Amino acid sequence: MRRRIFLAGASVIAVLIAGVAIGGCALSAPTWKGPPTDHFDGKRFKTPDAPERGAGLRAFLKWQLTRERGVWSPYREEPAGAPPPHHVGEGQMRVTFVNHATTLIQLDGFNVLTDPIYADRASPFSFLGPHRVRPPGIKFEELPPIHAVVLSHNHYDHLDLATLKRLQAAFPHLQIFCGLGVRAFLESHGLQQVHELDWGQSLNLGALTVRSVRNQHFSNRGLFDTDGTLWTAWVLEGPHAGKAYFAGDTGYGPHFKEVAATWGPFRLAVLPVGAYKPEWFMGPVHVDPNEAVQAALELRAKTAVPMHYGTFELSDEGETQPIEDLKKAMEARPGSGFVVLGFGEGRDLP
Repeated sequence: MRRRIFLAGASVIAVLIAGVAIGGCALSAPTWKGPPTDHFDGKRFKTPDAPERGAGLRAFLKWQLTRERGVWSPYREEPAGAPPPHHVGEGQMRVTFVNHATTLIQLDGFNVLTDPIYADRASPFSFLGPHRVRPPGIKFEELPPIHAVVLSHNHYDHLDLATLKRLQAAFPHLQIFCGLGVRAFLESHGLQQVHELDWGQSLNLGALTVRSVRNQHFSNRGLFDTDGTLWTAWVLEGPHAGKAYFAGDTGYGPHFKEVAATWGPFRLAVLPVGAYKPEWFMGPVHVDPNEAVQAALELRAKTAVPMHYGTFELSDEGETQPIEDLKKAMEARPGSGFVVLGFGEGRDLP
């Protein structure tokens, strides 16, 4: 009898392991193939001199078993913001906070979406994974014509296939910009006009320059493609409106000063302020609000706008804590240029 129970238990474990392996393979994305560089060893990308992150199953399980979760409200309907303008004129720049890391940056007649997500869940599954607690701040049908999308990396809360397909159907001339290795995944799902860039590379979309710059994060869609594609921040430069910086997901590091020295100062910096607790696990890949203020100062941003908060519960801080902590950091260190926008709120920039 004991032998039967043991064999039955072993069979269940074997099935679970096989399921995880098969699922991990099925979800894993193609990885980049290219010559080694200072941030690519021939198989995996890295951010040079970045602190070691709490990677691996053991660190993840430790976090899950010791979590002290903050308070999040259940889903609720909220009114959408006013429709953004069709475009802004020469020399003008405007930013609208949609939700999570999705912002609409308008400059010199161009409309650019960052990490767009309109999905109900930040997950590969419709029934499992972080569920949004509020609707997007701008209705999809009220977006202006979108000329470009910039993707910081391939995590589900930043690269949402359903939203990208919906955008390309609505705006057939849409151009998608991503880090090295991500194009193969996007094209395998029918997306077109995809441009992948390495750090320091740029492409022109008419008079708009789109440039990939270094940040500090990681990438994966499944269990077996970790760091196989490049994560990146973006600099958008118009001929008259100046420069906007989108940080994507990033930990704190010397890259802010480096980007500012080469490409700054910035008229706008869009910086993450959420998903930072517990610090021992999240710190290497997510800035906290104090670090976001420091980054804005180092970037010499005239205006800074926070993002990556208040939409999906991804870590242990509460729903409102990122902005509460940000306001304390702003009071302690004035001059960062931070302006907190409501969901769906837009702002013309000085």
